[in-house]
This record gives sequence, C-alpha cells and structure tokens, in this order.
Amino acid sequence: MLNKDIQLPYGAVYFRKSNPPRDDWERDYATAGQDGLNIFRHWFMWSAIETAPGVYDWEEYDRHMDLAAANGIKTVIAELIHAVPDWAVRKYAHALQVNADDTKLGSYMGVSSATGGFSNNGGGAGALTLNCPEVKEAAGKFLTALATRYKDHPAIYGYDVWNECNYSADVDYSPYAKSAFRKWLEKKYGSLKVLAKAWYRYSYAEWDDIEPPVHMAPYPECIDWLQFKRDNFYDQMQWRIDTIRAVDQKNTIAAHGISGAIPNMAANGCDDWLAASKVEVYGFTWIQARKGSEAWKNWYGVDINRAAARGKPFWHAERQGGPLWLQPQVIGRDKEDGRVVEPEDIRLWSMTSLAGGARGVINLRWRPLLDGPLFGAFGSYGMDGSRTPRSDMASAMAKWANDKAQGPLWEAKPVRGEVGILVVRETQEFDHLLNHDRKEKPYPEAMWGAYRAFLENGVQPDWVHIDDIAAYDFLYFPYPIMFTSEQARSLKAWVENGGTLIAEACPGYFGDRGHVGTVQPNMGLDEVFGAREEDVEFMPDIGDRIHFDLDGAAVDGGGFLQSYRLTGGTGRGHFTDGRLAVVENAYGKGRTLLIGTNPSVAYYRTQGKANGAFFAELLRWSGKKRHVTLSNAALFARIHEGEKGSFLWLVNPTRAAQKTEVTLARGTLAQSQTVWPMDHIGNSGIEVPPRDVLILPLDS
Repeated sequence: MLNKDIQLPYGAVYFRKSNPPRDDWERDYATAGQDGLNIFRHWFMWSAIETAPGVYDWEEYDRHMDLAAANGIKTVIAELIHAVPDWAVRKYAHALQVNADDTKLGSYMGVSSATGGFSNNGGGAGALTLNCPEVKEAAGKFLTALATRYKDHPAIYGYDVWNECNYSADVDYSPYAKSAFRKWLEKKYGSLKVLAKAWYRYSYAEWDDIEPPVHMAPYPECIDWLQFKRDNFYDQMQWRIDTIRAVDQKNTIAAHGISGAIPNMAANGCDDWLAASKVEVYGFTWIQARKGSEAWKNWYGVDINRAAARGKPFWHAERQGGPLWLQPQVIGRDKEDGRVVEPEDIRLWSMTSLAGGARGVINLRWRPLLDGPLFGAFGSYGMDGSRTPRSDMASAMAKWANDKAQGPLWEAKPVRGEVGILVVRETQEFDHLLNHDRKEKPYPEAMWGAYRAFLENGVQPDWVHIDDIAAYDFLYFPYPIMFTSEQARSLKAWVENGGTLIAEACPGYFGDRGHVGTVQPNMGLDEVFGAREEDVEFMPDIGDRIHFDLDGAAVDGGGFLQSYRLTGGTGRGHFTDGRLAVVENAYGKGRTLLIGTNPSVAYYRTQGKANGAFFAELLRWSGKKRHVTLSNAALFARIHEGEKGSFLWLVNPTRAAQKTEVTLARGTLAQSQTVWPMDHIGNSGIEVPPRDVLILPLDS
C-alpha cells in the first residue's frame, strides 16, 4: 500500500495549529513546491478539530489538503488523539491516566504546538486512558471521521499513527489500566495459584487483590508490569491502525519513533521493532540539538531504525533544520553541537540517514513556531517563511533526490553489517529494574560502547534483535546479564549451527523471572562457553579499576567482573590479579569468546580513547573482513547493493576535506561519474568535502 507517486519523500512538518499564520499558507505552499519539496505532514489534533462532542471543525485542514494538491505536494495525516479535547477531559475525568505517585494527568498547552489538550508527563499516550471504553469509543469516532473525510483526497499520502511511539515511565495506574493488567495476568498465568508461585506472593484471594507495583525493583511482578504496559500501549497502536483501515484500505500507514530502543525500550516503551512491525513505513525523530551531533550518534539513530524496519522502507521522519534555543538539552553545549544549524549540517545529517538506508527525509518544521517555548526552533525557512541558506540546501537535495537519474540509487539497500550487536528486550527490562535507583547505568554504556567501537573501527555494526539472529553469523553481546531460558536455547543452537558469539561478563546470570542460576554461565551456557564462573563482582561504580589482557595486550574493563575456570575452553587472557578473564571455545560448528568484564563500557566512558585496538582484534579473531577499508579513519563507508546498481557512500562528518584510499572486499570502483557531488574524484585520488558525502558507483 505504499504511495508510488514520490521517488523519495523530502519535505517537512508544516501545520501545527496555530502555526504558521493563515495569511502565509498559500505563499508557503507555492515556495515549497518550487523548491522541490514533495511531502508535508500535519498534526490533525483531536483537541483542535472536535470542538464539542460530535462537532468537527475541518475548515483549516481542508484548506491545507487543497493547497497541497494544487502545488503537487502529498500529505501525511498525523493523527493526534493524544491531544485530548478539553470537553473530553471534563466528561471523562474518571478516565484520566494516573501516575505512580497517584497524581492524575491533565490537559496542558503543547510544547511542539501551542494548543491545549496535551498531557503533562512528557509521554505520547495522552491524558485519558484508552483502557476506558467510553474514551476509546470517542477517540475511535474521531479517527473514523478523519479517515472518512480525507481517504480519497488527491493530496493524501497516508497516515502517521501514535506520534513518536512512546509513553511515560510513570503511567498508568488508573482503575481501567489496573483492570486491564489483571486480565493480562489471568491470560498469562491462568490461575492465582500459578501467579502466586511466579510472583512469590501467596495470599491473593481474588484477582482484584492484585495491584501493579509502584516501586520498581528486580522482581517478577515488576517484569510483568513492564511487559504488560508494552503490550497494552502497542495493542492500542494496533487499534488506531485497525480503526483507520476499517475506512481506508488503500493509503499508506506509517509511524515513527525516536530511535529510543537503547536505552528506553523498557522504561518508555520505545520498542522500534514492535512499532515497525505494525506499519508499512517506519521512521525516526533524531534531533542533534537534543542528542548531540557526534558522528556515532547520527549513525546510531539511523542504524537502529534500519534494523527495526526489517527490510521495510523507513524515513528520517523528523530531522532538524534550524536552531534550538533555551531548552535544557542544549544548555552547556558548544554552539556547533546542534544549537546553531548551518546548511552543511542539513546536508550531512540528511546524507548520513540516506547512507544508513533511510528513503525519505522530513524536517520537523518547515518554518519555526511563533508561540511557546519552542519558538524559532528547527525550521529551515525563516520566521516569516522566507528562504534561507538552509532551505536552499534542502531544496537542492530534494531536487537531486527526485531526479529520475537517482532511481537506481534509492532502489539499492545497505548490505548486511559485518557484526551484529545483540539486542534482547528482557535484558534491558531487567537492568532497568536492577539499576532503577542507581546513577550507574552500565547497560546503555555497554550497548553504545560496543556499537561505537566497531563503527569507529571501520565496520558497519548492525543492531540485531534476538528474534533475527539467524540472518547473522557473527554477534557481539554487550552486558548480557539476563535473558530467558528459551532465548538461551536459541543462542545455543545458533552457535552450534556455526555462529560466532562474543559475550561480555555474566551471560544469563539472571534467568527466567530474574532468578539467579546456581551454575554460571546459566541455563546450560557453561557448555557453550567452555568455562564456569570462579568469582563474580558487581561493582560498576568502580569498574574502571578492572583491567585484563588478551594474549598479552592490555585492555580496560568496566561494569562487572566475572572470572572463570576452564571446562573445555582455552584461556586467552587474565585479570591483573591473575584470575582467568577470557575464554575461547569451540561448540558444534561455531565458536565463542567469553570476556569476564565489559570492555564496551570502558570504550564508551573514554570516548574511544581506550580499547580501540582491542575491538579491532576481536574483528580479526572473528575472521570477518571489512566491506570497505579506508586509509582515513575520519571517514565512514557504507555499501548499498541493488539490481539496478551498487554504490559506495563515503561520509565525512568533519569540517575539513578528507582524502582516502579505498579497498573493497568485493567489486571495484566504477570509472563513471560520481552520483554526488560531481567533481571530487580525479588524479589526486578520492576526496570527500567537509560535512558532505561522496557516492561512487560500483562494478560487481
């Protein structure tokens, strides 16, 4: 059901009532059309449209759809039922979501739209719970009316559901959510007796005795609460889709998250894999002013979205196009760190996402808001809608991207990465509970550290969901402290069938329901790794004191420490006190390397100053060859392959031109002209301009 009218969607979010001013709309649309932008997304807010029960004010939205059609621009309708009408807050006051501290959500002014009806907890689920049948019915009527009105409009591209796919960590403790939780538990466990055994609670007389946990700690009841919330909110996402599909069977349904699976899948429901599974196009919000503009972060934002999309088309659904003022995320950061945006930044950020496989780019503002705390933020065009050097850059890219000559480029897709960084939802959930009240957060440091270490060693690291491991033959498992016995069996079979697995300390230390295994590694994995635990130390606050060697080469540890005795494997390194730290083993057709600490944490905490050579050695040990070897480590390379052509993308995030030599694992550089830009390869070798890319055709 993808809309085929557009080669590569390149546009912006335009209307967030009441910005921009109505008097400018006709001129702005004409400007956008002239500049090559081909897609707009608007917020169709329940709170701004259903002004009284059953009374809809579509007039301004009709005008936008008609202007889009007149200017050759397609429209994505962003449904915002989480922007709740004020009359609904009054009418359904009994259905307000409730925080863990028993406070109720309310109706507040929006930050990203100076409009009422938004909740006050920062999540994307709204003030009213959809677990209340009355609220769900009212919201469903709005969605039905919305789709019915616009499904046949010539400007429609499709719908974007559940903006940024997340919810607050503190919700929902309303009576309706509690009732839904009890039903979820009854379906999972079948009886109170079975639940009592699983939860270690033995005095429930009725299902109504069960209350969701308020204090988060590493217990089965808290694991279930996290998993219920995920299922509950994503079932509501599916309900939104089903409600629209009941009316409109032909237009695209999309969604976008915040590339937040690391570290917010557990606390805030940022499950990009689950969200992407429900729609035809997935996307991500990634704003350097809020995240930081370091190269590895830009790659992370697109790479985890590509993994979650599992081959589906995906967009950089909200890309920064202008500055951000006075917000807490930018205070104390350098001016050039996303706070003030230059045209070259727009080019680099867009091209990095396209190099990562995104097949659409949408700026989160066409022009800045004029009201509220996000005044002046993010727009490529000026406060008055006038063109700027930033919008000129966006225009040039939009026109280039939609030139028919670029068709083969967008048909090609990134090849599979040399290494997969293993992502297990249960691991993150348990770590969230285990370290809930601690300032040390080893999980995200380990995950990002491992990813960054391979990336900065000239490798394409892919994020690999535990359900997708069959597609890979080399996996790195950072911080693997908890997963289920079923997942352990899956990993065991994967290695036995020929997989190469590198795991950090304490793999599966906590098993089903967070229960500690009395034999470590747990769940039969001692056989896979050829070793058993001798000692273990959980002291992440002083983890920087951990050091070990790999074949005599010094390595910094971090996080936890687990030492071993051999049960069939081969020792490859020791901690400084002599205890065994690294074990290599052959298992079935595969092999493993067990590292008794978290060197990924050290890489992350030192910004790559420690352990770079160690991760390079791990790649050599694995036997994997880089797809592309560059002589200049300042550059990043990605290969895209397609039936109509293959291409090498060279990305230069620095502020100086960079020259490099290129060695390909397979194929050769074609002698034809570069795809972008047109004049940077010649007798002097390959040179990539500052904050730019070079796209080179490949011969097979």
